[in-house]
Amino acid sequence: MAPEFIIVHPQVLPHIAHIQLNRPQELNALNLQLMLELRDALRALDEDEQVRCIVLSGNEKAFAAGADIKQMAGKTAIDMYNTDQFSTWDAIKKIKKPIIAAVSGFALGGGCELAMLCDMIVASETAKFGQPEIKIGVMPGAGGTQRLTRAVGKALAMEMVLTGKFITAEEALRAGLINRVVPPDLFLSEAFRLAETIAQQSPLAVKMAKEAVLRAFDSTLEEGLHFERKNFYLLFASDDQKEGMQAFIEKRTPVFTGK
Repeated sequence: MAPEFIIVHPQVLPHIAHIQLNRPQELNALNLQLMLELRDALRALDEDEQVRCIVLSGNEKAFAAGADIKQMAGKTAIDMYNTDQFSTWDAIKKIKKPIIAAVSGFALGGGCELAMLCDMIVASETAKFGQPEIKIGVMPGAGGTQRLTRAVGKALAMEMVLTGKFITAEEALRAGLINRVVPPDLFLSEAFRLAETIAQQSPLAVKMAKEAVLRAFDSTLEEGLHFERKNFYLLFASDDQKEGMQAFIEKRTPVFTGK
């Protein structure tokens, strides 16, 4: 069955896939079904040898304005525990290929957390980022207190989480939360442009480099350096390493195959 709440374009450009969140009437609020569909789509694209980079977007008005509060409001603590809705987020974290969030409009609560779960963020000038869960009597639960703090530091993260304050795209850029800010009509094309640059690199090297960067957040410096070194050595078993270095010597553009 085709997914109901996302639209998947497996080859929007050569080696680039695009997933669009598609609950426009609800500002792309993240219900359980949408997250399951997103998890399954990302897993399929991760296995597709033709895909090297994935762009995730909402629409111009909202990337995602948060979790679906109507779906959660009547739940008990035991309901939430048994549903284990955050297991889908854990699965998305394991996607090996780079994911670029293209954000326009609201990226709030779960929407901000989903953008931070991606590897890079390209934002429209209209983008607003925030963790307003405190205003409805809860707190971030999908990484908002952890990834936000690692991205922007304790002071700003504490203010955003404890007051529900939104920040603009320019503020997010200065704080180190996002990669770049572009006019509203360019946020998606700029994300595709970044994806094209990544897709031109060795797919194996990109996946291993992503893995190593993420390891920096989960390990000591010494452990991270050991992991980085291991992946560096492993790439010398690839055809792409031989092709890349030979192309450099011959002053030509390398042709990477992902092998």
